[in-house]
Amino acid sequence: MTAPAPAGKADPVPRPEAIGTSMRARVGDEIVVRGTSAGVVARDGEVVGLHHPDGSPPYDVRWAENGRVTLYFPGPDAFVRHLPDVRPGRPGSGRRP
Repeated sequence: MTAPAPAGKADPVPRPEAIGTSMRARVGDEIVVRGTSAGVVARDGEVVGLHHPDGSPPYDVRWAENGRVTLYFPGPDAFVRHLPDVRPGRPGSGRRP
């Protein structure tokens, strides 16, 4: 088994408190999947649906590469990037970067 490719400087790193705990997401968060070997492109997508009220997996994810929505069970190479709530009328709402 090969080691995962090292994260680049621009790659977000999961928060230390999230390591070793169950993954939780909200609709609108981003799922980032790192490649597990050199040359493998990481995938990312938007969480568009939850199957559990506590935000635990699996998730319905719309993948950025092709817009396809799939049921996704995250593995150890995935993490959630929590994005600000961008719905109109919410404090801090606005466009995503």
